[in-house]
Amino acid sequence: MPRTAAPTLTSTVPRIADRDRRRTSASVILRSVLEHGPVARSTIARLTGLSPASVTDYCARFTELGLIRESVAPRQVKGVGRPHVPVDLDDSRFVVCGVHVAVPYTTVALLDLRGRVVADRELKHSGAIEPYGVLARAADGLAALLDETPGSRPLGVGFAAGGWVDRDTGTVVAHPLLGWREVPVREVLGARTGLPVHVDGHARALVNAERLFGRARGSGSVLHLFVGNVVDAAFATHDEVHHGPRSQAGAIAHLPVPGGTETCECGRVGCLQAELSERTLCRRARAAGVIEGVNPVHVVAAAAAGDREAVRLLVERASAVGRAARLLLDVLNPETVVVTEMGVIHREDCLAALRSGVGDGRATAVVPTSFPDSVLAVAGGSVALDVLYRDPLAVSPEAI
Repeated sequence: MPRTAAPTLTSTVPRIADRDRRRTSASVILRSVLEHGPVARSTIARLTGLSPASVTDYCARFTELGLIRESVAPRQVKGVGRPHVPVDLDDSRFVVCGVHVAVPYTTVALLDLRGRVVADRELKHSGAIEPYGVLARAADGLAALLDETPGSRPLGVGFAAGGWVDRDTGTVVAHPLLGWREVPVREVLGARTGLPVHVDGHARALVNAERLFGRARGSGSVLHLFVGNVVDAAFATHDEVHHGPRSQAGAIAHLPVPGGTETCECGRVGCLQAELSERTLCRRARAAGVIEGVNPVHVVAAAAAGDREAVRLLVERASAVGRAARLLLDVLNPETVVVTEMGVIHREDCLAALRSGVGDGRATAVVPTSFPDSVLAVAGGSVALDVLYRDPLAVSPEAI
């Protein structure tokens, strides 16, 4: 029997290049609608450098998929000719599901296509944080949110967590604070929800959220520093987030903090996570008589009520975060540094201390998260939204 000829390099490379070009064109057009809509197709062509015919074709496809719609009122222009009918994102039809697993609780959420939280819920952990039970509860929580939000049609699930998370395999490789190792999140959540599942670390997820929906939109390079129970970072240049081999980039837990005093489990003193984690903050607050429990929100509440010791603890922590950010600035030199840290989110004195810790005239490049009231919900959902905006034509027809 005649054999089918194997594809040659010259036959496959153009097809791959064409596919990549179509994906890139679709991405920049949909992001132009997100950023500028309602916007005329002619304006999109000017902004993106694509031909008006290409923009019209892509917009027609996006309309078929339900991602955009024509604005109700056409924009009139001077002179003879048809009015410009602008297009805008259709944020009324679809949502993405978000899951973020933290040490004390799991956040489940629905986000619209603009990255806004439609509904969310915290599922507190009790006892051992067994991964399959946590993921089962998360899937049930998402189902409940969808039932309570009629008309919301899910495109997929985004999952985010701290620790070592491998995007390509959809696995939490290691999260010491949760006690998770090699947890196949994509497989488990996909089986329970019946939806496409996308998985990433929460710092990388929040870089994507900032460049799509937040203050870092338009920045050529962005560093995100996440300071919670887990302390980690992510770095993006020209919309490409650095993952490294098996997504290990951004592991900064053992970066030494100048002036640190905490002994880390690794045996050294002053490691970033040991020094700045919310567990350390709460332990210090208990020792100072500020709080009795393990909830860092109570430290912020005590500071708001005028407790000077609580204020001191939060300001000192923010200053140390600034010194850590300065180290990362020296290495990476990003245009924008986004910091997610509880004190910086809620208090101007903590933001000032953060920027003072950075120093050297670069303080204005350091900003707090754009999502102060919903950062964990946004982290989970943005994993799926990043996939959508990178390859919008891959939206599953079955989802529609």
